[in-house]
Amino acid sequence: MAVDWSGLPPELIETIAKKLTIHIDYIRFRAVCVNWRSSISKTPHHLPCQFPWLMLPQSRTHQTSRRGFFSISDNKVHFLNVPEASHRRRRCGSSHGWLVILDESPAIFLLNPLNRAKIHLPPLSAFPNVLDFNFYDVGREYVLRNLDGEVYTCNLREMRDSFIKKVILSSNPSNDRDFIALAILNQIDGLAFCKKGEQSWRFIEGTKSYCEDVVYHNGFFYAVNKYGAIAVCDVQGPSPRVSIIETPPQIGGDMQYLVPSMDELLLVTRYLDLEFDIDHHQLDIVYKTMQFEVYRLDLSGPKWERVTSLGDRVLFLGENSSLSLLAYDFPGCKGNCIYYTDDYSEFNYVDGASGNHDLDPPWLVRH
Repeated sequence: MAVDWSGLPPELIETIAKKLTIHIDYIRFRAVCVNWRSSISKTPHHLPCQFPWLMLPQSRTHQTSRRGFFSISDNKVHFLNVPEASHRRRRCGSSHGWLVILDESPAIFLLNPLNRAKIHLPPLSAFPNVLDFNFYDVGREYVLRNLDGEVYTCNLREMRDSFIKKVILSSNPSNDRDFIALAILNQIDGLAFCKKGEQSWRFIEGTKSYCEDVVYHNGFFYAVNKYGAIAVCDVQGPSPRVSIIETPPQIGGDMQYLVPSMDELLLVTRYLDLEFDIDHHQLDIVYKTMQFEVYRLDLSGPKWERVTSLGDRVLFLGENSSLSLLAYDFPGCKGNCIYYTDDYSEFNYVDGASGNHDLDPPWLVRH
């Protein structure tokens, strides 16, 4: 006689689920049947921090709502149905396992790709320098003001692709409903932020040019410029406060990443080699990574001090997100290593429009 496993009592299903230690196993467990899925939470709070997954680019020719996530720990690609992060949407950040998604509409939202939970942020039309938005004024839907006071227009795609470089979160929205989102803005070369529940973004004065990278570390947002100087942003109070840490301009490289690592703040510089690839009469500009240099912030100087060994630490670098883990916590993982996304290209949309959201995909840390 066949056993009807779908009829297990909810208490037993929950007990079994708490024995699972890998996130993909938890997802598969919930997918068995309706009863199992309804008996346990979408978010497995009992799981330890998982080894990062890399969200893979979509095919240029085959559009689908399924996205591939590469797991280094088991060397497998796991496919999830995530229509909210597919097709012509742009990913402009990944924090605490949540993706930041932009569409050609003004909407900006956070997406957990594992349970498809969504949290909306204030839209693109809610930035202080956006004077007007009219969806029906085709080709010039946005009216903006630049730093010189001049008024100009942008279409839907231009705003999606170029207005925001990256969005960073102060904490995990799954655990902290009072998180803060900070946006690096390309067009004004500055920073803006919003708190959970607010309807608009606010500029952070005094942060112009501090747009190479931003991280949240020890209660503050740290932003770095191309010379290695740091703007420390305190946005917890009613008005943002900024203090500048000037460091000797000794930093080189072509790309910079800030990475919180235990109690330290690391700066990783990346040296690139430019290559040109002509495919089907289209010029594709490709950058090959040549080397990395790692520094730690020494506040007694203040200065960036060169790091010659990461010890047991492992760094994961990407334009959408960067993080540091201890190899000791993940069996089979080797310390003193840097994992990174490579071959950044200027052209990666299906239609050939410029942008950088898909060939530098985000690392996802599952909590």
